[in-house]
Amino acid sequence: MSDQLSLLKQRLGELADLGHALALASWDQHTMMPPRGAEARAESLATLTRISHDMFVDDETGRLLADAAAELEGADPDSDDARLIALVRRRWEKERRVPTELASESARAASLGQEAWVRARAESDFGSFAPYLEHNFELARRYVDCHLGRSEFERPYDVLLDDFEPGMRAAEVTRLFAELRDELVGLIAELSDQGAVDDAPVHARFPVDGQRLLVREVVSMMGFDESGWRIDDTVHPFATRIGVGDVRITTRWDQDFFPMGLYGAMHECGHGLYEAGLPSSLRRLPTGAAESLGLHESQSRLWENMVGRSRAFCSVLAPRIAALAGGELASLDAEALYRAVNLVRPGFIRVEADEATYALHVILRFELEQELIDGSLSVADLPEAWNARFRDYLGLEVTDDADGVLQDVHWSAGLIGYFPTYALGNLIAGQLWERAGAELGDLERDIADGRLGPLREWLGERVHRHGAKFRTSELLERELGATITVRPFVEYLRGKLGDVYELDLSRAS
Repeated sequence: MSDQLSLLKQRLGELADLGHALALASWDQHTMMPPRGAEARAESLATLTRISHDMFVDDETGRLLADAAAELEGADPDSDDARLIALVRRRWEKERRVPTELASESARAASLGQEAWVRARAESDFGSFAPYLEHNFELARRYVDCHLGRSEFERPYDVLLDDFEPGMRAAEVTRLFAELRDELVGLIAELSDQGAVDDAPVHARFPVDGQRLLVREVVSMMGFDESGWRIDDTVHPFATRIGVGDVRITTRWDQDFFPMGLYGAMHECGHGLYEAGLPSSLRRLPTGAAESLGLHESQSRLWENMVGRSRAFCSVLAPRIAALAGGELASLDAEALYRAVNLVRPGFIRVEADEATYALHVILRFELEQELIDGSLSVADLPEAWNARFRDYLGLEVTDDADGVLQDVHWSAGLIGYFPTYALGNLIAGQLWERAGAELGDLERDIADGRLGPLREWLGERVHRHGAKFRTSELLERELGATITVRPFVEYLRGKLGDVYELDLSRAS
């Protein structure tokens, strides 16, 4: 390894260590920290962010980048080192436009905002949360202003979206979402008068202690390894990797709605499998992390829904639920479970939404975020705008902000530009699922037998092993021969729901 490249990697490794400390402090805040620790934790996160930001955007990083690039001149552009230089240069050029004070204050505000959100959600009190939300969006607009004049960003929102889905632009997301919305609205309308599905099983009482045992069994089948993983409770489920060999996932529980804990855990375990499968040869380097949250969400949505809610896996789940829950669920059969967990019915909570209505929750947030950033919508008017759009998109009247504008943690934590990746993840999952079905000939039988290793290894080969070497569009072109597209997901959904509702929904979509 060249001297300058070695020095650059040493610097990036130290930055990764700071990132691990930030991740651990954030995980603790969401799972273990007592509420009175919020102010001190906010200062700690702000300090760590300031140190990390200063170190990354420093001129020395730029010099090492330039010297390492010169030493690699003529190397294979797809080599790990060449891809590392390209990735770090792109991030360095973006981040060095941001003042350290702004980066630090954003971290502090996100930490304080998260705690304010927990209180406000518990009391359904948007008014108490509004000042924190206003501050977060004001900081986001200042961040956007740092990048004004850069031709690569067509709209202010592009700057934020690029942090979570590098290279993706709001115009392209809008086009994809318009096509997806039209497909889903038509599909939901076809199912709206169908009364054939009974979802009583998912509302039967299932004690949380039994749910915990079920979830442990399921995530172990997926690849959860107690020597390198943890699972904990939280208000809003998430997953994170503190470092190589240390993956943390979370879920939450409801004894009268067991899908919350079960599918929340499967979703987060999907994220965890991606993190655990990243190339260890690139540890402590940016290329050894996940580049795209769309890809990340494709993993969680695929495991939660395409596996977890499949007929094949319901044959695995049903007898274990019956044994662990007893009571009303003691005689649960796989077919009843399969139909119950795939009922299409608009609801208030995004993370509990069925696969057909889920993207409408995301599109709503995507549209509101853009309006809050460009100033056409004020924070004070957000609940009214949320409720009106919810009525238009999902046909429901929101009467409680805890089930409305306060239900998600993202805005409180400053994660503005994140929401579109959820629906993009659904689309990518559809593409991966279609290819996996074609290449893993016994996939359904493996799932019905509880053998999830072949699918996990296939995803590792197609997605996880690449880390952040390629942007999403390039990785999909390389592995699947196409960029993000709507068709595979819609065809999957029509096939599945046609099966559930005993209808022919297989028309060209």
